[in-house]
Amino acid sequence: MEGEAVAVAGTSVLWVIVVALVIGAIAGWLAGLIVEGVGFGLIGNIVVGIIGAIIASFLLPAIGLNLGGGILASIISAVIGAVVLLVIIGLFRRA
Repeated sequence: MEGEAVAVAGTSVLWVIVVALVIGAIAGWLAGLIVEGVGFGLIGNIVVGIIGAIIASFLLPAIGLNLGGGILASIISAVIGAVVLLVIIGLFRRA
């Protein structure tokens, strides 16, 4: 019985990681399209999208914006955070 629970928990963790990577890739790619001239490739987009999601998790509630739950809301908020990140990176690149 315990082995089955561990296997199910392991599978759940794997899916969370896969979904986070997919959302990060989509968000990073979309943010790269919005902020022109900034592209990092697939791995870079995933990193930018995941960091953008973290930024959005602090930024959006601070300004009183709640997008709800679900995959689409996660992608939208991650894109917003990723755009903020790319704008900040763009400012440092110019300086």
